[in-house]
Amino acid sequence: MRLRQKIQKLVDGKSLASAKKHTLRLLRANGFPLETKRVIDTIDPVEFEKIRRRYGVAEPGADWPKYLDLKRWIGVNIRRIRQLELDLAGPKQILDLGCGAGYFLYIAQLLGHSGVGLDMDRLPMFREITQLLGVRRVVQRIDAFRPLPVVGQKFDVITAFMICFNDHKMPGLWGVPQWEFFLDDLAKHLKPRGRVWLELNQEYDGTFYTRELKEFFRKRRAQIDKHKIVFNSGLRAPVSTSPVAR
Repeated sequence: MRLRQKIQKLVDGKSLASAKKHTLRLLRANGFPLETKRVIDTIDPVEFEKIRRRYGVAEPGADWPKYLDLKRWIGVNIRRIRQLELDLAGPKQILDLGCGAGYFLYIAQLLGHSGVGLDMDRLPMFREITQLLGVRRVVQRIDAFRPLPVVGQKFDVITAFMICFNDHKMPGLWGVPQWEFFLDDLAKHLKPRGRVWLELNQEYDGTFYTRELKEFFRKRRAQIDKHKIVFNSGLRAPVSTSPVAR
């Protein structure tokens, strides 16, 4: 039985794909080592400590100072980089919506990618960290039915993690009309067959989206994995030609 399972695993497509990725990561070993400590070691410790002293608190809980925990959040963003396989790809241009402290884009830059972050300028801590890391940031709030700013280029990859701009846990939580406008506008900033990776936050009722919204994402050819909404080949029109109510 064990021999049969091993043989099955060898011929299984997922196993072959995993082996290929592992081999590619070994081949990249002479490049930048994607390890939490090595990434942290590239950040100026003296300047970061100044920021920590200004904004750090003993027990931040869910508040913004939690992002001063470099070990935790560099680790989180290394996992994101690997999930998007940016550690295996050639140079990409990335737009990160709600970039926060900029850790994701910073790690991507260490791997040879380039990027732009988009966020509000409500927290001086985020402004100072992105400046320290050399992450380019465009300041604008994302609102329903408001186009994104023109940044003078199009992107291979557009990401948004822990999304709050959809009025997360607010009475006006985005529905299909808001998301339709947002995705149509986002397509203007995406290169042909570019990739969009969105991660939603959980709402009070334990869900990430309504049944109607999930069906809308599917019609837009998204791959849905719980809170992850991924478009791997551009943002095309829905497969259904039926109009969406506005």
